[in-house]
Amino acid sequence: MDRRRFIRVAGGGVIAAAASLPLAGCSDTYPSEAVQAWQGPAPGESDVRRWVLAYAILAPHSHNLQSWLVDLGVPGEIMLYCDLQRLLPETDPFSRQIMMSHGTFLELLDLAARRRGMRAEIELFPQGEFGPRQLDKRPVARVRLSQDAGIRPDPLFDQVLRRRTNREAYEPREPSAEALRAIAASVAAHRVRAGFTAGGGSALRQHRAIASEAWRIELETPRTILESYNVLRVGPREIAQHRDGLSINAPLVRALTALGLFDRSKAPAPGDAAIAGQVKDFNAKIAATPAFFWLVTQGNDRRTQVDAGRAYARAQLAATAQGLSMQPLSQALQEYPEQAGTYAAIHALLEAPPPAHTVQMWARVGYAPPVQPAPRRGVDAHIVRA
Repeated sequence: MDRRRFIRVAGGGVIAAAASLPLAGCSDTYPSEAVQAWQGPAPGESDVRRWVLAYAILAPHSHNLQSWLVDLGVPGEIMLYCDLQRLLPETDPFSRQIMMSHGTFLELLDLAARRRGMRAEIELFPQGEFGPRQLDKRPVARVRLSQDAGIRPDPLFDQVLRRRTNREAYEPREPSAEALRAIAASVAAHRVRAGFTAGGGSALRQHRAIASEAWRIELETPRTILESYNVLRVGPREIAQHRDGLSINAPLVRALTALGLFDRSKAPAPGDAAIAGQVKDFNAKIAATPAFFWLVTQGNDRRTQVDAGRAYARAQLAATAQGLSMQPLSQALQEYPEQAGTYAAIHALLEAPPPAHTVQMWARVGYAPPVQPAPRRGVDAHIVRA
């Protein structure tokens, strides 16, 4: 999702005022401490659980909320919980995306364990599966680690530290057929139907139209844009303090915030020029997107959502290995009333009629210049005693 760039300023007076501020030392680069986790485990880490967790916390997560909590109280085990204070009740009212984000975490944990020659025995919902509408304090998974001479490393592990969610403009050239086959092969072991649309034509135009409309709806719906504002981190101090959420370190936005001209407690008014500019910017990126990728499942229970998240983590790592970028387009998959039309449209386009089928992931795919990693909070921030 391109939420990190939804601030787009219009009005010469505001720009002039912002430009007049001293901005020495400002840049788009995040503070080094906010991205330290992307260096991997601390040198000499002796606890294999902390070692694998150092990779697991680099998994993709909706809004970069990092809602993972782990209890290491039992030797050789990792108990995974969901931080119920890090949910998205407006855009993800049934926490489907949150469960997928726990799947991405478990997949990276498993890849890391394999690299250490260990088996990660993952037991989902050991105290019972969550209901379809909300999560609770029960664990998401119990993971037992054990040495296993028969375990072989997965080459996708080599892409964990290189993986990025790239929200920038993609080159118009199509991904190679070989690259798309590699991505599809990476998810073959999971209970998902994977597919691509590329090569132009009416189907590609339909994908672009649905993505653009869904993005407009989310930006223009007050409560959903406020949900993004609530986790927006502006400037190096906020980014370093939180190390999560949606980060903006651009000098102009920092200046507007310092001047009190960017109020994150209020939704933009109808017809707001900044929102109109962001819609235009996103539409330009979508219009140039050369390919789309999706994952469809039968059913939509919590185990299926976790498994779909594991599949998506693998797909994005496989894309990284092929030199491709990938960005989820979550808006049309969200289950709040204003998105009902786009939700129906993307499910119809992908021949996935609900409720028997669910489009769990929809993403744009292409070649793009490299971007910096998202801030991460580090292993210690996720460890609790339940």
